[in-house]
Amino acid sequence: MKGEDVGTVELPDAIFASEINTTVMHQALVRQLANRRLGTHKTKGRSDVAGGGRKPWKQKGTGRARQGSTRSPQWRGGGIVFGPQPRSYEKRMPRKMRRLALRSALSAKAQEQQIVVLDELQLQAPRTREIAAMLDALSVDRSALLVLPEANAYVELSARNIPNVKTLQASYLNVRDLLGHDTLILSQQALPVISSYLGADGAAATEEE
Repeated sequence: MKGEDVGTVELPDAIFASEINTTVMHQALVRQLANRRLGTHKTKGRSDVAGGGRKPWKQKGTGRARQGSTRSPQWRGGGIVFGPQPRSYEKRMPRKMRRLALRSALSAKAQEQQIVVLDELQLQAPRTREIAAMLDALSVDRSALLVLPEANAYVELSARNIPNVKTLQASYLNVRDLLGHDTLILSQQALPVISSYLGADGAAATEEE
């Protein structure tokens, strides 16, 4: 956390040196953004707006176009034709493709040398200045994603007040956060968690399922 070199760690090639598939990464990102949409927008059709119960004038003899209601779509205050209605924007994607997208994103980070591995990421109390000092020591001057092996209230509370810095548990790793932050800061204890579902053993378990 002080920016000193205390050792080396070998990242699994199956996760951090795999072939980068930009198509699957894009598909995973679009899916994630679509699944966040609430889909609660709604326009009123002619059956939803108030008024218009009486025919405005008789059918023939006035010289004007025939009208059945003042709440038809062509009238001011009338209903909307084919307007948006509440619906789900959910997109489905096979698990193998989702994990391939994660491996591609991690490999892209490794290729760009945007990954920092810490031997330990622990705080004795919530201290925003300690996280800020750590980022300065690591020469991180842009956005950063801190990946933790499990929930850590002290680190999460300390980092949330810093702009463009986000904490995330390793089991919740996703393409949007990986692509949306410049530097990926991994706790060394988070690597086994990532390998458990993205490594060779995790892929074998998926095939057996």
